[in-house]
Amino acid sequence: MVSLTLNLGFEFKNGWKCIEEKEKEDLEQLNKRYIEFLNNGKTERECVKEIIKAAEENGFVHIDQFLSKKKKLVQGSKIYVNYKEKSAVLMVMGSEPLEKGMNIVGSHIDSPRLDLKQYPLYEDGNMALLKTHYYGGIKKYQWTAIPLALHGIVIKNSGEKIEINIGKDKDDPVFYISDLLPHLSKNQNEKKLAEAITGEGLNIIIGSIPFNDKDIKDPIKYNVLKILKEKYNIEEKDFLTAEIEAVPAIDAREVGLDRSIIGSYGQDDRVCAYTSLEAILQVKNPTNTAVALFVDKEEVGSMGNTGMQSRFFENIIAELIALKDEKLTDIKIRRSFGNSKVLSADVSCAFDPNYPDVVDKRNVAYLGKGVLVCKYTGARGKSGSNDASAEFIHEISKLFDENEIVWQVGELGKVDQGGGGTIAYILANCGAEVIDCGVPLLSMHAPVELASKMDIYMAYKAYKAFLKA
Repeated sequence: MVSLTLNLGFEFKNGWKCIEEKEKEDLEQLNKRYIEFLNNGKTERECVKEIIKAAEENGFVHIDQFLSKKKKLVQGSKIYVNYKEKSAVLMVMGSEPLEKGMNIVGSHIDSPRLDLKQYPLYEDGNMALLKTHYYGGIKKYQWTAIPLALHGIVIKNSGEKIEINIGKDKDDPVFYISDLLPHLSKNQNEKKLAEAITGEGLNIIIGSIPFNDKDIKDPIKYNVLKILKEKYNIEEKDFLTAEIEAVPAIDAREVGLDRSIIGSYGQDDRVCAYTSLEAILQVKNPTNTAVALFVDKEEVGSMGNTGMQSRFFENIIAELIALKDEKLTDIKIRRSFGNSKVLSADVSCAFDPNYPDVVDKRNVAYLGKGVLVCKYTGARGKSGSNDASAEFIHEISKLFDENEIVWQVGELGKVDQGGGGTIAYILANCGAEVIDCGVPLLSMHAPVELASKMDIYMAYKAYKAFLKA
């Protein structure tokens, strides 16, 4: 929301000064539900479960009900797709045909983490440990000496799928990666920050009691396997087909004496995923079909069959167009994407007074100043960026102003400092109008990230207004 000074200058205001008193209760309730979502959705699979649960509770129906023609596809039809348990799509059909375009809010539900290697368990130094391979852009030193939990799935030879969740409950054990004591870290201290902890050094301590049998090789490892077998029916071979992630065993909490900030793991990008979920649940009979996309693999380039670079979403749209047009042609699918408008719902950096030198203060987001609109991302000379058009920025800014949404603009750091990307360019490559629009964070990609409750609430309002437009 922009204030005018003497009809000449612009200033982005603090949202806490703009919000009506009657809205503050809605803001707090939204953030309370968001905290619960964060605590229940530590992985992309767990997020999909939470999303589908909310969808079904609000009248969304699996797409197969429409494809089998058990249900008729009409304006207001609520559809959900659970794609391989790692991505999801929620849609509310509009009065206009899909070829006229969709209003899409696209977020991702994967976050930086440590994945267990396929053959992870070993014994060394009178301990049992797990080998890991980090996923996404992390600062490796941040993952030592913090409590970790193990989440994921194991698939047995029989095909049985066993869910793993160790470290979430208060009575569960947690896991750690050790760090070097300062008394002996002379050589470590002389290394560059990025090199002080190596990827191969991120090994998780999982046990230290040996099995009481002198004839068993690696008795501590064997004792861990015995516990896994007794409690979870898991054997060492099962790790070969497992997907197990190590994530911070830290619950989302309110931060500050005024409780204005939420601190949690995985807010990149579950903060935008959750607010877009809340938004689409409020959509009833739109003109253009409203879509909330929740995709996987963004943190590693959106590759893979559950990432945005795959064709799973395109295939869904083709199926729906074919329901009303038996003579489906490729051009109709292309028109559907080319006529669409998209908010690439992803986070960006907020101004951090501890590190002011990496940003341009006039062109960076601030906590509490509302949802962030980014014309471009990319690196240096906007490399790899979708650079949104002036016309689309004007359309979005007008929509936000008309709906009393507090918003701001910003970019990801100084021009030559670094950069980053989102899924924006992928949908833009299909011809859609796309702009990045999300929540600014402090400590992005750290085990705990910080977001303002105000910005979270304004993201929800922004996505709701856009999906209903």
